[in-house]
Amino acid sequence: MTIPQERTMPEIHNYTFNFGPQHPAAHGVLRLILEVDGETIVRADPHIGLLHRATEKLAETKPFNHSIGYMDRLDYVSMMCNEHGYVLAIEKLLGIDVPVRAQYIRVMFDEITRILNHLLWLGAHGLDLGAMSMFLYCFREREDLLDCYEAVSGARMHATYYRPGGVNRDLPDKMPQYQASRWHSAADVAKRNANRQGSLLDFIQDFTERFPKCVDEYETLLTDNRIWKQRTVNIGVVSPERAIALGFTGPMLRGSGVEWDLRKKQPYEVYDQLDFAIPVGVNGDCYDRYLVRVEELRQSNRIIRQCVDWLRHHPGAVLSADHKIVPPKRVDMKKDMESLIHHFKLMTEGYCVPAGEAYAAIEHPKGEFGVYLISDGANKPYRLKIRPAGFAHLAALEELVRGHMIADVVAILSSLDIVFGEIDR
Repeated sequence: MTIPQERTMPEIHNYTFNFGPQHPAAHGVLRLILEVDGETIVRADPHIGLLHRATEKLAETKPFNHSIGYMDRLDYVSMMCNEHGYVLAIEKLLGIDVPVRAQYIRVMFDEITRILNHLLWLGAHGLDLGAMSMFLYCFREREDLLDCYEAVSGARMHATYYRPGGVNRDLPDKMPQYQASRWHSAADVAKRNANRQGSLLDFIQDFTERFPKCVDEYETLLTDNRIWKQRTVNIGVVSPERAIALGFTGPMLRGSGVEWDLRKKQPYEVYDQLDFAIPVGVNGDCYDRYLVRVEELRQSNRIIRQCVDWLRHHPGAVLSADHKIVPPKRVDMKKDMESLIHHFKLMTEGYCVPAGEAYAAIEHPKGEFGVYLISDGANKPYRLKIRPAGFAHLAALEELVRGHMIADVVAILSSLDIVFGEIDR
């Protein structure tokens, strides 16, 4: 007779592993270390610092105007909004007035940028959770808005369009046209050029008329989709009190039910003269953050339409007339010695900003984007500090994912709407 040996229970260990890169904006610049108990997240440690491009330090070595292009490259999905925060801080220190037409153009392009941002977020968020067709739908509309960027600046992404004192140039009277090729027949090209026969404002108005139906298509695919709701409802819940304590702003804060939007609460430019609503969520989960951003697409479209209507009937200057800050026109420079001197001094030395400090914040598509600027009276910043929207959101990632499954980390990380250019400056 054999005596059965005593059986020992195997020890259960937590596993630690690297996660991702999963999200398109975390392309190797985020190292997320997860500690899991089976499929459940015990701890998440986001390591940033794999992108660091020293934007703030670089800006402290260059004349003020030379750093506008660096701002585009922070959050490279919300280019002109980054520029806006920077030029507002310079304008505060200089104490200069911006022409009203330039303010409307800035607001219009801020909202175009918000739609650009949310479309890329929606496409990437859908792709992360398996809704692959969303990416193609969203990029269809992004193409038109990138053409608007190209029309005013010559660049599809890094526009460098805003200037202290206004914007670089007025809106063009014509749009670029598609050309016939071996892949696209003349008839096909004529159809694609149908809404490009007028000015940029005509093209943008045409976009605002058809865009609400496009948003309806996005919602048809996702909002009541059973699988989508299973992946997002009650995932990554943040209470309103905790969202405020964690420093959340933008859709992350409004998704938790806090009605805070700098465009309404601390209006800048001409937002106080425009009619729009602030969408807020109820539960503070991934699904509510999705609903808030989708409604923001509609509200931004509404704002753009109002700006187009105003700009049609109010021509005027788009840049300050102070040639100590703004270069004179090329025509004047070629025939007037004083204009030539202003141009030469501005291009070689820039302008000196009065000593002092200023903080300017805008309602960036991702939240509050702030620029804190200190001047010692020189032609370059003494110190520049950027307050990115996404940093506080990423810092809360461990709290958001703890207790969820590994698959939920994808949904939660994507719902933060992160871009590392601004998080790791």
